[in-house]
Amino acid sequence: MEKVVVNVGMTENNYSASVIIGDGIAVATGKTFEELKLQMAEAVESNLEVSREYGDEIPAIFDGEYELVYKFYPEDLLRHYEGIFTHAALERLTGINQRQLQRYAIGKSKPRRTQAEKIAKSFHHLGKELLAVEL
Repeated sequence: MEKVVVNVGMTENNYSASVIIGDGIAVATGKTFEELKLQMAEAVESNLEVSREYGDEIPAIFDGEYELVYKFYPEDLLRHYEGIFTHAALERLTGINQRQLQRYAIGKSKPRRTQAEKIAKSFHHLGKELLAVEL
């Protein structure tokens, strides 16, 4: 299954996302991340339907089965999980100082690529650990 990367951002009130499809772009918004994912799936399908109708060239990735993969900007990912993880917990998880994590989350500074990768790897590691747990 092919993976299509969707870029996700956040505002004070909602999530927004976009993905380039050939010469066009599909965009969506949602109050929650779940709503955003539903809206984005509909936007992509609608964009593809219109492109087919007008005979536009559609990237090969959309010929077979594909999966939308959501790529957060680091500051938006930190804000997304703000109500779930404290900065102290994120420091333990990532090894990045709490104050620095807070600066990333509020947009006062942007993490270098290595820091952004460390954040992503930490979340992925936690996810794998949680998937291995049975109760």
